[in-house]
Amino acid sequence: TILLFSCVDHHHQDQLRKGVKNEGNDRRTTERFMVVMGVIMVVVYLSGDDPSGGILLRFGFNGETEMADADYYYSFKDCDFFNGSWVYDNKSRPLYKGRQCSFMTDDYACEKYGRQDFEYQYWRWQPHACHLPRFNGTALLEKLRDKRVVFVGDSVGKNHWVSLLCLIDSWILEPSHKVAEWHGSLITFRASEYNVSIDFYWEPLLVESNCDDPVNHRVHDRIMKIESIEKHAKQWINADMLIFDSYSWWLDPNMTLLVSITIKRYKVTLKGLYYRWGSFENPNKTIVESSRVKRYEMALKTWSDWLDTHLDRKKTRIVFTSLSPDHKEGGDWGKTMGENCYNETQPIMEEGYWGKGSDTDLMRTAES
Repeated sequence: TILLFSCVDHHHQDQLRKGVKNEGNDRRTTERFMVVMGVIMVVVYLSGDDPSGGILLRFGFNGETEMADADYYYSFKDCDFFNGSWVYDNKSRPLYKGRQCSFMTDDYACEKYGRQDFEYQYWRWQPHACHLPRFNGTALLEKLRDKRVVFVGDSVGKNHWVSLLCLIDSWILEPSHKVAEWHGSLITFRASEYNVSIDFYWEPLLVESNCDDPVNHRVHDRIMKIESIEKHAKQWINADMLIFDSYSWWLDPNMTLLVSITIKRYKVTLKGLYYRWGSFENPNKTIVESSRVKRYEMALKTWSDWLDTHLDRKKTRIVFTSLSPDHKEGGDWGKTMGENCYNETQPIMEEGYWGKGSDTDLMRTAES
């Protein structure tokens, strides 16, 4: 099931700081986190200490998942987490409150900047064929003991990372036992009592680009080294679990690719074939004109080749979250096409709904 929710981006946060209400987008921040965090936490909880299954790939969206006792492991065995619906639950929700979270950042701090409607916190994902136990932060931390989890991607992935830290924050009572540190594009959270590291690494296009600065990445012309990933990948090569997201930054219609002669291995039809490296500052017209899907395919090829070559399949598990639906179009809620989503506070309940602005071809490319 894919439902349409959103993430508060920097533009929406600027509006909030200026006192402009955008209730539809604020609400869907937490809801979309629920959708995607489910697949992450299911894999974490069920992976255990026996990673013999090798690299695990998950595409698309999933439901919210909660941790409980070991006896509940086997109830998940045949459950289709992708197939379900949203249920309003004001008894067991919310699982955390933003203002009480030690690790909430301004990017996602809706209440701090004037949000007054908190009904969005009470929605719970319910698979059709099974029931999910209530979240238990201690069980999750024990499952992750002595492990490193890394979220790699853009603000969507950062949103998920922040929300996961907020979920476990209240389960670690001693403040000195939970610390987050910034190291350029890498933010590291450590729960010292469990020797757990849960990190976020800013890498919106997977490959090297001029958008890689974790703060100053809003550039007019996006330029990528479509075959270069090592600079980033060496930062998370030793992870036990890698959670990738890369979709929304690919929607820009104009992107410059810096390529080498080895680009031929992608077996795609390209125009403007200049097979030499340039630099981000001076591309020297080393431009490959290609469709959005082909660019995405090339980057995923670089990414997957690196994973196949460098990762220990018996150690590292992978989650790939490939699509974050466009959430700006009021027409998704029955308004006139072209209107924005102001004052829309309910999730779209239609199962299988992708959103009018979503590029499903990118999704299919990732899935293939």
